[in-house]
Amino acid sequence: MDGQGMHGPDPVTRIESDGIVVTVSDHGAEMQSLMTPDGRELLWHGDPQVWSGRSPILFPIVGRAPDDRVAIDGQGGEMAQHGFARRMTFDRIKAEPTRVVHSLTDNMATHDAYPRPFALTVTHAVSGATLAVTAVVANTGRAMMPFCLGFHPAFLWPLPGAEGQAHRITLDNGAEPALARLTNGLLDDTRHPSPFTGGELRPDPAMFDADAMIFPEGAGQGLRFDAPDASDAPSLRFTFENLPNLALWQKPGAPFLCIEPWHGMAARKGAGPEIADRPGAITLAPGESARFRWSVTIG
Repeated sequence: MDGQGMHGPDPVTRIESDGIVVTVSDHGAEMQSLMTPDGRELLWHGDPQVWSGRSPILFPIVGRAPDDRVAIDGQGGEMAQHGFARRMTFDRIKAEPTRVVHSLTDNMATHDAYPRPFALTVTHAVSGATLAVTAVVANTGRAMMPFCLGFHPAFLWPLPGAEGQAHRITLDNGAEPALARLTNGLLDDTRHPSPFTGGELRPDPAMFDADAMIFPEGAGQGLRFDAPDASDAPSLRFTFENLPNLALWQKPGAPFLCIEPWHGMAARKGAGPEIADRPGAITLAPGESARFRWSVTIG
């Protein structure tokens, strides 16, 4: 359907191809649903009693800040975990049968904590059985602009048709990236042995008792999430562009797994509020922009 909700009170747009159906909300430019054509839902439904997120966009920080405060050259203020974009209404600037584009720019609500002009454009597009999500961040001001950008999609775990079956995450590069953990929401510099063996991880809920598993480097540019012994279950094939950090997260006991590609991470334990000092932060000069993209193909 072309631009469902474009002219009415419903702030959700539906896009679809012959292999995938996606809905995206104006609130946070957040995907609300990811379905196969036969109606199998793959995205967590956002039960607020468990976790209200579904696929939030993380900007201008990823993760937590010390005392929930950030700064740019000493100026700033309070900022909640993962930044403000996920909590704001974007402008829907284009809606087509297979693509919807949203935009967020600086305003009075952002200036106190983040004193920089910016433009964040998010595009969701479908083709065949593939969804691609692209974010472009532009510095529209006259000063240097530090930021982080991340994606936080939550997929059903178990996958439909794979209830009771072991699941698997397989890195395309076959690597065994070192594991980092959070301490009170901040990144610990300690590196732990990789839970991957030959690029493969069998996720278990106990792995998330200590919060997210974070892989600051080495996870590569793609992975697969599947249930190898469930012949009727879909498999999800991911690619990442300009997103060198990876996190995996489950809220304890919840039936979803977040597969999160980032550029930038939580502030280091013991660090100050400056966004530019966060691991993986990017700084754009006036007039510059940066592009980030993840995709998932349903198999």
